[in-house]
This record gives sequence, structure tokens and C-alpha cells, in this order.
Amino acid sequence: MGDSTTILFGLPGVAVADVECNESGERTVYVVTADATAAACPRCGMFSTSVRQFRTTRPKDLPYGEAPLAVRWRKAQYRCRESRCPPKAFTESIAELPPRARVTGRLRRHAGRVVGDGMSVAGVAAGLPVSWPTVHQAFVAHAEATVTDPSPPAVLGIDETRRGRPRWTRDRAGAWVRLERFETNFVDLAGDGGLLGQTAGRTGAAVVSWLDARGEAWKATVEVVAMDPHAGYRAAVAEALPNARVVVDHFHLVRLANLMVTDVRQRVTREQLGRRGRKADPAWAHRRLLLRAGDRLSPPARSRLLEVLDRDDPSNEIGAAWGVKELLRQLLAATDRSTISHRLHRFHETVLVADLPEATRLAETVDAWWPEIAGFLQTRITSAGTEGTNRLIKDAARSAFGFRNLDNQRRRVRFHCTRRSRRTTGAEAALPPQLR
Repeated sequence: MGDSTTILFGLPGVAVADVECNESGERTVYVVTADATAAACPRCGMFSTSVRQFRTTRPKDLPYGEAPLAVRWRKAQYRCRESRCPPKAFTESIAELPPRARVTGRLRRHAGRVVGDGMSVAGVAAGLPVSWPTVHQAFVAHAEATVTDPSPPAVLGIDETRRGRPRWTRDRAGAWVRLERFETNFVDLAGDGGLLGQTAGRTGAAVVSWLDARGEAWKATVEVVAMDPHAGYRAAVAEALPNARVVVDHFHLVRLANLMVTDVRQRVTREQLGRRGRKADPAWAHRRLLLRAGDRLSPPARSRLLEVLDRDDPSNEIGAAWGVKELLRQLLAATDRSTISHRLHRFHETVLVADLPEATRLAETVDAWWPEIAGFLQTRITSAGTEGTNRLIKDAARSAFGFRNLDNQRRRVRFHCTRRSRRTTGAEAALPPQLR
């Protein structure tokens, strides 16, 4: 065969000697060694010209075209003439096929990259002539080469995600207990580190243990920590990062306000009708309208809201709860100190006038987290990056159809959630497999 066929085959270190195609369309490529260094003993480095025998192996390689492609490599086994070298014989090997390898290096790299692009290990193994363990080992090597140790961030995000589905079991008394497994995620919100790591559980002790393991120099770099209103996380940050400023995300505060409006609506409906809300009830039918931002409502939507409150809220409790929610949104949108002070006073004054237990509970939460809320109002740092990472974590779990091994899950999730790996796989996706 000419050099053009060898170039087309594209496996470094070998040359194509012949190509056959049987009646069923299956192709077989016969290659020979074309690397002069393959005749050197891998132990002592001495070159040998004494051929002991020839062997033909069947390495697995990348598919090429629609028809099956098999590779047959005829390689020589040499005698080592160095008397002080323990091996008396060695077989030719190349970089793409080291000794005892049965899979080419480019097939392993391709399998690792495809898994990194989002496919499951089982799905990649089904489309390539390799097994599940081989594909998994290829992805482990690809991930370790791409993802490095996290650098210390200036702004750290902390949040939790559920690992797997909740399970139900019986306790010693025979009662059913719901078991849920959570992972606490640490995200770089200021740099390009992405997901820095995970730890089991969502307790303060788990957070303190993970942060302490990073070292004092790493912790001293963290200036701001953004989180949702989680008392355990706040206590853990105060213990492990005493000099860092804690910032609570305003999205979760607005969510608490929306839950307050929903609780009031449900309570009023039960008190007036003695049942849950139904489709025929205006307040239930327009329950989503009550949760929308008031300053973003169109004139028709505002008219529908006023009509709903007029027809289905004779006690004006739902309207009062909606007003408290809107005042909290206005408070979180303030930027200067005088406006913040004025809107905070209006918020508390409205809560006192409304005299709703749900609104009072919301005001108590705002008071308990006011230093962290003030930190958000001054820095405008949010947990949006952390929430985006949570979505990527769930996407990785869905593409793999769940994980049984915790180490495999964390490796796959961190690779999927690291910006550097996403840039690498995205740039390589435009290349054909033989050139990656």
C-alpha cells in the first residue's frame, strides 16, 4: 500500500500493508510497524536486529465509516542481546499501543471526550468496540488531565443538591421515615473555577470539615460567601471563615415572600369556604398572578389582579400579603442607604398594620438575616452562579441515569461543572475523531 492509505488511516507508528473487504462488507486493515524506535528494548534501551518470531494482534481502534473495521498488526518479537538486561525478549510497541495494550490510544481519548461531552458511559460503550470499564477508565484519565485542583476564590457560593431519589424506610418504632441524601456544593462565583468541590450532607459540620481541609492560606483568600438563608451554613462560615462576609441571595428572600402570599391565600380560602381552592375560585385560578412582580404587570394584568382581590378577598388579607411581598421586593431593589432605611421602615410598618401571622414570620426572618441582607444590598452579589451549577449537577446525573458510586459521581459532576472542561470539549467537538 502507498503512503496515502497510511495517511488516511492515521495511526502514528504503523504503516498500512494491505486492506481487505469480505462479502458482508467488513473491512480488515493489515498494518506493520513503521517506528524505528520499536526495535529498542523497553527495559535497557538497546536496539536489536535478532527477530525471534512474528505475532499478529487485533487491537481495537476507532470506527471509520459505516462498515465495521478491524485492525491486524503484524509485529516482531526481538531477542535482547544485553546480558545484564533481565528480559530475554520483547515485542514491538508504539506510543498509541504500548505493551499489553489492546485498545489504541486515540480510541481511549475519543471515548473519554465523548463521555465528557455529556453522554453516559454505557451509551459510549454501546457505540464503540470497548467495554464499560474501558470507557470509564478513559474518562477518568481525561477528567484528571483536564480538571485541576481548585484555586482559592474571592467569592464563594454554597448550596446543596439532592443526591438520587428520596427513599422511605421504617424506624425502630415502625413508623415510615423519609431518607434523603444531600451534597453540599462549593462554587467559585468570581473566577473561572466553576464547581470547586462537594461534601456529603448539608450540615454545618460538613461545611467546616471541607473548608478546613483546604488550608488556612486558601481560606484567607475568601472575602465573600453567598448562600441561601441556611442557619447551619451561616454558623459554619462564621467558624471556618471568620473574616469573610456572608451575603444572602435575594432570590430566596423573594421566594419566601411568595410562599407567604400562598400561605395566606390558602388559609383565607379554607376559612371562607371550608375547603381547598378550586378552578372556579378566582384566587386559585389566578394564583400565579399573585406571585408576579407588581411593577412588571401590564395594565390588563393589573386590572385582573384588582378584580380577583375584590371578588375573592373580602377580608383584604390576600391583598395585604401581596402588598408586604411587593414592599420586600422594593427593599431588595434599593441601592443607597437612605432609600434602604426608608423602605425597611415601610416594610415593617406595613407588616404591623397587616397583622398577619405569615407576614410577621417573614418579617422575623428578615430581621434575623438583616446583616446578610445588608451585605447583598451593598455588594449586589447573588447565588445565581451557584444555582446554575446546581442545574449542571442535575444534568450530569440525568445523562448518566444516576450514580451508584459516590467518587464517580463527584468526578463526573466536577468535570461537567468546570468552565475549563466545557471550553476544552466545546473546542474539540468541531474536530473529527481521528484528529482529536
